[in-house]
Amino acid sequence: MTRTIWLASYPKSGNTWFRMLVANLSAKDGRPVDINDLPERSGIASAREAFDHLMLIDSGLLTHDEIDCLRPRLYEEFARGAEDDEYDVAEDAPPVRFVKVHDAYTLTPKGEPLLAGRRGADGAIVIARDPRDVAPSFANHYRSSIDEAVAFMSDRDAGFCTKTLRQHIQLRQKLPGWSGHIASWLDQTDIPVHLIRYEDMAADTIGTLGRALAFAGRAATDEEISRAVAFADFAELRLQERDKGFRETPVRPGGLFFRRGEVGGWRDELTAEQVARIEAAHAPMMRRLGYEPADAMPLVRAI
Repeated sequence: MTRTIWLASYPKSGNTWFRMLVANLSAKDGRPVDINDLPERSGIASAREAFDHLMLIDSGLLTHDEIDCLRPRLYEEFARGAEDDEYDVAEDAPPVRFVKVHDAYTLTPKGEPLLAGRRGADGAIVIARDPRDVAPSFANHYRSSIDEAVAFMSDRDAGFCTKTLRQHIQLRQKLPGWSGHIASWLDQTDIPVHLIRYEDMAADTIGTLGRALAFAGRAATDEEISRAVAFADFAELRLQERDKGFRETPVRPGGLFFRRGEVGGWRDELTAEQVARIEAAHAPMMRRLGYEPADAMPLVRAI
């Protein structure tokens, strides 16, 4: 049976890059995988289409809470192979299914894990990134100011697709602040977790990917991993976005999804006051993940 591994991250933390790396493990004909043609049909755990297709219910008729109460059943069906049988998955799909998740690890109004715990997945790879780099990337992607992004990242009641007067393409996702989101995944005890940091992916992509694949139980040769890293290089992804476009590119003139991808880019994008606000709001989790405060870091930007 196919294993399910959640790729859990706060938005703009490297989830899509990791998925590009995984996709390129199976690259054929000596060419990188098309960034608009990743193999996962369901894409993200909060996809409304998948919910409607497998639950046989028009989610537009339900409240957010009613949908949340049913979501565990959706992930149980996927884990039992419903996607393989009914949702148009290639016959040669690898034995591990990686699914992007931006939801925090929360409970439904009925008190069960939203993502169905061990019935929904075999484990989670949690991808974290320095919140000072998340903020400008978040602002760029969601067309907000950096100050608005900083405030959103500290709001324990924040979420995506929360409106009730319109139907979003995705289901509601609770995002209880950058710190709260990561803590929800690291502190739950329902499924095993493997933590990786964006900064470690950037510094040692081959090693970080290899360890994550070993955790997930996804076999890959050294040659496949090295090729995947080369094919999913940030410069290659940005070139594809420029030449072909990307379905997740921000909708505005000159908008880019693969914008900078730098470690420490916040140094020339945030004001001192913005840095202070982020560090004050998230100091405990930053320390837990090894992100030093600005006054303790060298002046030379990390690469």
